Order: sequence, then C-alpha cells, then structure tokens
Amino acid sequence: MASPRRIAVIFGVLFLATFVFSIGALALYSPALHPARFMAGSGGDTRVRIGLFLEVLLIIANIGTAVVVYPILRRQSEILSLGYVTARLAECTFIAIGIVCMLAVVTLRHDAAGAGAGSLLTGAKSLVAVRNWTFVLGPGFVVGVGNGLILGYLMYRSGLMPRGLTMVGLIGGSLICISGLGVVVDAIPKGGTAQTIATVPEFFWELSLGIYPLVKGFKASPSLEGVHGNAPVTSGL
Repeated sequence: MASPRRIAVIFGVLFLATFVFSIGALALYSPALHPARFMAGSGGDTRVRIGLFLEVLLIIANIGTAVVVYPILRRQSEILSLGYVTARLAECTFIAIGIVCMLAVVTLRHDAAGAGAGSLLTGAKSLVAVRNWTFVLGPGFVVGVGNGLILGYLMYRSGLMPRGLTMVGLIGGSLICISGLGVVVDAIPKGGTAQTIATVPEFFWELSLGIYPLVKGFKASPSLEGVHGNAPVTSGL
C-alpha cells in the first residue's frame, strides 16, 4: 500500500524523468532530423538509436505519471482522471509513431548507396515530415489538453498543489492547444517565436509538477483521505 507521500515522490520523479528523457533523446537523435546530411554521412547510428530508446523510456515515464496519481485524482473526478490517463496514452501514441519513423530513417540510410539513393532520400524526408507532425500533435497539442487543462484543473480543484501553480498549468495548457492548432491551420509557423513563447508557461508548470511533489509532497486535501492503509484505491500500488 502506498502512502500519499510515496505517491507524490514517485509522481515527481517520473515527471522530472520526462524532462531528462525528452531533452536527452532530442539531443541524441537530432542529426537524423536533417535527412539530406544524415543520409549522405556515415556513423552516428548508435547515437540515434540510443536517443530513440530514451523516447521509449519517455513513453513509460509519461504513462507512469498518469497511472501513479490516478488513485488520488479519481477522488476528485473519476471521469477527468481517466481523461488524463487517456490523454497521456494519446500523447505516447504520437511519440511511438515518431520513434518508428526515425528508426525507418536509420534503416533507409543503410540502403542509401547505389542507384536508389535519390528515392531513399525522398523516403527519409517523408518519414521525418511525419515525425515532425507527430511532435506537433502530441507534445504540441495533446500535452496541453492532458498536462495543462485536465491535470491543472484536477490539481486546482483538489488543492493538492498551490493554486497559483495550477493557474499556470491552465494558462499554459490553453496556450499550447491554441498554438498547436495555429500550426495545424498554418496560422503560425511551426517552431516559430509564437509557438516557442506559448510553451513557456507549460514548461514551468510541468517542471513544478516534478519539483513540488518531490520536495513538499501533496498539500493536505480531502482527496488524500483514506489513500493509505486498507483503502481500495491504492490496492494496485
């Protein structure tokens, strides 16, 4: 049986892990995002594969953040807490598609020598384009719905985290969703200044989701009553 404090620590560690895995992954496999140079070069496959493995770990950490806190959040709203788990799964689905695309780019690189090099490069560019759109729709939109709006609202209503921080989450989630839709309809450029600025509140909100529960634990809340001991809501932990 897990106590509220233990759940808070695991939740915080998993959220911080998402930062480590996502940043580390992008830094490692970023050369493959430029298919013309990557396909023409040699070496670096292991680096790319390690980066993509970190994205697999990111999927695990993402799902973990939703599952571990579900027994507490369901006391506030079972529908929204299930919605948060679903949003995390949807985000991870987009990430998984991106992983498969980038692994396919590495495979095409091995076959790029010879007469078919031009067509293979075209294929690699297409795969990178798909990966880029999964990033827009996953971390660039679904995250705003899940981590920002749903989790922000649940934390606000339950009082598990300071209300000021949860407002940052609600604002950040809204901005992420708006900017993501703006990119989809070509109203703003992908990765441009507008979209970058829109991610700032969400960045600090998610960072606080890692640090605050880890350092302080969850604030006293009716949602924590009966979480430890023989309460059935923690029977799966």
